[in-house]
Amino acid sequence: MPEYYSSIGEAVGAAMQHNIRLAHGDVAPSSDKPLQVRHLPSASSDPYSVRGMIARLTEDSTPDEVAGIIEEVNGALVGALPELTELVAAAADWTRVRLDFDDPHHNPTFETWTRLAAAYGMLQDVREQLEVAEDGVAACPAERTDPRHHQMVNVLRTRELLGDVLGAGATPADRNPEADRQRAARTSSPQAATQRTPPTARTAEGRASTPPPRATRTR
Repeated sequence: MPEYYSSIGEAVGAAMQHNIRLAHGDVAPSSDKPLQVRHLPSASSDPYSVRGMIARLTEDSTPDEVAGIIEEVNGALVGALPELTELVAAAADWTRVRLDFDDPHHNPTFETWTRLAAAYGMLQDVREQLEVAEDGVAACPAERTDPRHHQMVNVLRTRELLGDVLGAGATPADRNPEADRQRAARTSSPQAATQRTPPTARTAEGRASTPPPRATRTR
């Protein structure tokens, strides 16, 4: 394995491929194609991406800030949810032109189209629900209520972002690319597993930094 990598994603991919080769006697399955891992930018580097908006939406955010984030994700022109809705619609339309009703007893393509059409309808409903919820969020109290009330409703978020697990570190302006490459190489090397100490509790420095405050949202 080389000593330096251009990104943490490349380093993690190389480490995974190294482990696969070890498990298969130094021969990786489908070794004609190298293992590829997407490089995910930190949430702080793109505060208006979905990952960035999740990082910005903390329990201490103001009602206007949260309502603004919902407005961003549900915006008709560049919102992530409308784009996802159109993506599902495009997949359904792709399936539509491959329908074949000659055999009435066997039509898996139609079943697939039905599922995609149902998903499209659900996403449309989500957009409508968020439009109503946006006004409700803006009207919520800014102060936290007594914790005894919180126990009456379950927490919905069930997963952490990759940046939450690995730690976001410094903001992009403060990062040193050479130091990042060296850190990635050390982390992904086979020797790192034997030298790694037990993880400690995540500190505030490991969280994604909050972008500059946005202008007060007006309706």
